[in-house]
Amino acid sequence: MTVTPTEGVARVATPVPTVIHTVDPASYVGPSPWQRFTANRFGHWLIGRLPLIAVLALQVALATRLHNTAFEDEALYLYAGHHEIAWLLHHQTTYDNYSTYFSGAPFLYPVLGAAADGLFGLEGARALSLIFMLGATCCVWGVTRRLYGRPAAACAAALFAVAAPTLFLSRLATYDPMSLFLLAFALWIVVATARGMAPLVLLAVPPAVLAVGTKYAGLMFVPTIALVAVFAGRYGGRVKVTGEARRRGWIASIGRGLLFTLSFAGLVYGWLKMLGPSYVAGITSTTTNRASGGDSIGYILKMAAELGAGVTILAFAGVWVDARLARRNGETRAAILVRVLLSLALAFTALLAPVYQVHLHTATSLQKHVGFGLLFASPVAGVALAGLLRIGARDPRRLFAGIMVCLALTWAAIVQSTQLYGGWPDSSQMVSDLKTQVRPVTDRILAEEDEVPRYYLSDLTQPYQWYSTFSFTYTTKKGQVLSGIPAYQQAIADQYFGLVVLRFGPTAGLDNTIDGPLMAQKGYTLIAKVKDSDQYGTGYYWIWRSDTS
Repeated sequence: MTVTPTEGVARVATPVPTVIHTVDPASYVGPSPWQRFTANRFGHWLIGRLPLIAVLALQVALATRLHNTAFEDEALYLYAGHHEIAWLLHHQTTYDNYSTYFSGAPFLYPVLGAAADGLFGLEGARALSLIFMLGATCCVWGVTRRLYGRPAAACAAALFAVAAPTLFLSRLATYDPMSLFLLAFALWIVVATARGMAPLVLLAVPPAVLAVGTKYAGLMFVPTIALVAVFAGRYGGRVKVTGEARRRGWIASIGRGLLFTLSFAGLVYGWLKMLGPSYVAGITSTTTNRASGGDSIGYILKMAAELGAGVTILAFAGVWVDARLARRNGETRAAILVRVLLSLALAFTALLAPVYQVHLHTATSLQKHVGFGLLFASPVAGVALAGLLRIGARDPRRLFAGIMVCLALTWAAIVQSTQLYGGWPDSSQMVSDLKTQVRPVTDRILAEEDEVPRYYLSDLTQPYQWYSTFSFTYTTKKGQVLSGIPAYQQAIADQYFGLVVLRFGPTAGLDNTIDGPLMAQKGYTLIAKVKDSDQYGTGYYWIWRSDTS
């Protein structure tokens, strides 16, 4: 019989190791739900953006507290958008060539805004603007985080979100929020692709072109995006890098900026050639060759300072703070120079709108255009504020100063945005009274700022029934063609208008020539005197009806 080698050998028992528990197994409960949440990728991503979420919530809260009836521009663009939709879907006439005098392409924002208005009313269109402005705040956060770090990103987003122009535009159904968001998105793409291949910068071209198409004045801010493409492409922000990203050099960076600029110019040129001369006329009359106004330089500068001086001053301070941080981090002089040029390009953009409007001697839309400049200045301003608060951690006095700066800017923005949103009268009672008097199809209605009642009464009236106090041409029964004041006076004498609504506001000079005594003599009866108030004081809507209508 065969015997295996192990047969007959006594087996030695292997000793069982002794386990010493440092924690009682019965009391161990594992990681908490919060620990498990922060450990996964989404939780980590969300925690890193809690400051941004808080800023967005604050922006929503401060913006939605603003209430008023439709602004003249809102009424005009939404009304035009509904007619553009009717033309696109059913080829119904628009009764007007909007492209010749609109400051943006009528088939872009007006159509989008009118779609929201058709579904949810004016508040729906304003909610769309709020979404655009929240998106712009997110882009400010993203741009600043990549260029200057997370602390600066939180401060920059907060500075932009609570600025008076931002809050105002967040509740305004006009071109501006959409154009501003598209510019912010293009800027974010340029910064996000700074360390990638040069052709990636072309991703920023379509939103930049759409931004300018949405509002032609957006063209003023495109050169800043091109400069950021150059400087951010050179070193890719504040983070010290090595290898290929640092070896690219100036030629590659300038080529990146030129690629963006030439592609943008080519698309704009093709767009204009396709759309025709009416759009060129609109761009010329509203933007590139706009007629000068009569506002004083002091008034324009004072208004611009009230709206954006705080963020602008912080932005220029941020240029110095960023350079100091770079020097402390041991960066080379060349790297510091590029960072200074990048920061200066962003900071100086805050001055573009005020300088342009000083050149035109007009404060019209300044409260909106300042917001575009703050979009670019906020990232650098965030560097200064973050530096002040960071230093304050070691010096309570400076921490207190930083907090006071935040509170002062926020309080000023709340007050200013409330004033801006109260800059036009509440027209609800006037529209309600007028609604009882309008005769569809037949009545001719002369109204100061006719865009507002025309928008609210669009379901009762047709576009051809409305006439404005800004311009009017009248052909008499004898065939004589009149314009200006004589045209209004003769039309009233002939009782051409069934209803006349005067406010003695923007066209007070004309209103005084066709006021109550004249209309009373020519067969008009005052049927309503509606009180209104705005930032300039208390006034009245005067509603007259022809005795023969």
